[in-house]
Amino acid sequence: RYITGAIVALSVGLSACSISPQQEIEMGAQYATELNKQLPIVEDAEINRYLTLLGDSIARLADQRGITYRFFLVNSQEVNAFAVPGGFIYVNRGLIERTTNMAQLAGVLGHEIGHVTMRHSVERMQKAQGANIGVIAACTLLRACGTGLEQAAIDIVASGVFAKFSRDDEREADREGVKYVIRSGIDPMGVPEMFRILLDERQSRPVGVETWFLSHPLAEDRVKETEKMIAGYDPGILVGLTKDSPNYQSFKRRVASLPAPPPPPAPR
Repeated sequence: RYITGAIVALSVGLSACSISPQQEIEMGAQYATELNKQLPIVEDAEINRYLTLLGDSIARLADQRGITYRFFLVNSQEVNAFAVPGGFIYVNRGLIERTTNMAQLAGVLGHEIGHVTMRHSVERMQKAQGANIGVIAACTLLRACGTGLEQAAIDIVASGVFAKFSRDDEREADREGVKYVIRSGIDPMGVPEMFRILLDERQSRPVGVETWFLSHPLAEDRVKETEKMIAGYDPGILVGLTKDSPNYQSFKRRVASLPAPPPPPAPR
């Protein structure tokens, strides 16, 4: 909704190239630069410090490729979170305000980190050569596919290229997210708990969570699947994992005290 200026390339009759991890990071950095120009990114140092601290506690144990993850809070009441290739993770204020404890946000971060470690966006790009959108964008921006490209400006939105994954991708990110938060000493039950919060709100006030459900396929069976994943772990591993903290509740109160989000731009 907010993103209207990202430059992507189109091409006719060009086969896809393989995107290396380094190219993934460079491409993600370029997209993140464009996103940060147009999204209402929160600049509160205390909020960003906590979000980065929590995110890094998960990412450093999840991704062994030496990627530096960056975490951003978007001042939007819409419930959403998404990952850009190369380790750029975005969380909307509206999602944080729906959480009741730290483990629920950690589960969301773990899930989005899972999309990055499994390279789901990159795989989508490499499979998109029929439409010549994602892969050609990467190849053009990185000059990795030779010459002969005709560039054109088209709109991309955060909930499109980087968020709409298949159900299999979502399940894989759930599984990785559960694994990552457990490694980080955090209660993985935050994952299904967050799903239930969102499902309950879809019943009572669907407009508040429509963005999430457009970009994240979610149904009751996914809650049960994540609960089954967690039940498969040795109970001894799950004892004593952190569910909440005073610091998280302070963080959440500070997020709630932010100025009202700006109105979304009028459609063009």
